[in-house]
Amino acid sequence: MINEARRLAYLDAMQVASWLPRTELPFAAPSRPELLLPVAAEAEPDIAVAPPAEVPVAAPVVERAPAAPVVEPPQAPRPRIAMPEPKQPEPVAAATEEQAAEPAKPIEPPPRFSLQLMRAGNVLLVVELPTGESFQSRDPAYILLKDLLRAARLPDKPQQVGDGEPIRWPLLNKGSLDQGGEAARDYVQGVMAAELENMGCDCIWLIGRPALRFAGEVDVGACYRELAVEGLGRALAMPGLEQLMEQPAAKAELWKTLRRSMPRWHIGS
Repeated sequence: MINEARRLAYLDAMQVASWLPRTELPFAAPSRPELLLPVAAEAEPDIAVAPPAEVPVAAPVVERAPAAPVVEPPQAPRPRIAMPEPKQPEPVAAATEEQAAEPAKPIEPPPRFSLQLMRAGNVLLVVELPTGESFQSRDPAYILLKDLLRAARLPDKPQQVGDGEPIRWPLLNKGSLDQGGEAARDYVQGVMAAELENMGCDCIWLIGRPALRFAGEVDVGACYRELAVEGLGRALAMPGLEQLMEQPAAKAELWKTLRRSMPRWHIGS
């Protein structure tokens, strides 16, 4: 059991007042007057206490005054925890004057065209398809093409080369594949080069603007004259079949060109 003096010291430290009865309680141990005396908070627990003297039973009990509360020494101020300061956003590097002045380059949509490759004698025909589909026997553009072949003294029933399918561009409607003008030119010239390896060819007819641009790398301003296409050979630049049908003067100009170039595909005949 804990020593009584130590117990009272603990109670005083917790500011708990202790009380004794004024009269003797039934079956209770006799009161001890030394308990009425104030107990020092720093009393040594092992100090021997003298035996209590006999106290008359009827002696009045004096109420013990509460001990003064123990004043704790002031605590030292807690050290202030330094909170990390928020990082300032790094300033974005200002664009140079040249970058600011340079306008954004617009994205060029891929070109759209259809070309049909055919052979008439020793001439390779690269013809723009006005409708985007292969020629039919009664198409006005196809009838005009046959008239041009007869005027040039070439077979008027041209044969489709390869698998007969037109060259359609763009190859894909979606995707990240580069389908710009340079890619179209490389593709068309690659197909032509493969066909020229399988046939003897003395001249190439480039008919229509897509044929001029992506097979001969020229524009419509180069019509009615011969061209030297690197890696492919000599070519004759001609306007499109629709333009020839709409402009009679263009037919007369083309006929002059055909007469000048006719010896090229009739050499050795």
